Amino acid sequence: METTFVFKANIQVANPIEVGDVGTGIRRVIPIIGGTFEGNGIKGKVLSGGADYQMIRYDGVTEALAHYVIETDDGVPIYVINKGYRHGPKEIIDKIIRGEQVPDGSYYFKTTPSFETSSEKYSYLNRMIFIGEGIRRPNDVQISFYQVD
Repeated sequence: METTFVFKANIQVANPIEVGDVGTGIRRVIPIIGGTFEGNGIKGKVLSGGADYQMIRYDGVTEALAHYVIETDDGVPIYVINKGYRHGPKEIIDKIIRGEQVPDGSYYFKTTPSFETSSEKYSYLNRMIFIGEGIRRPNDVQISFYQVD
């Protein structure tokens, strides 16, 4: 199986809203407040108003479920649903949860995004499979998106 790089997004996030222990883990909501993305024939901004609805499971795995909208530089809105998992050594994950910087590659952070758009120009996003690889930083999330060929 081969992949093709599509774009890299730098997603700015606000402080988490701690919902707390809901019986199946710790629920957190991470507001998305902006950002940018750029890649092969596509670039633009991440719009504010989305969020990552995280569940930190009792086994230490964080289930991420982000819903947000990106807008291309030619004015096309694209709805993004990005589901994934983040896990690694406890000391690394604890630092991430506290909002501290950790070394790239010291944990697993992979996603399975899907996209929705009404634009013919970007309609390939509606019908292809994509994977993402993330890096969590204190104030943003960097995700590289790849199309599965």
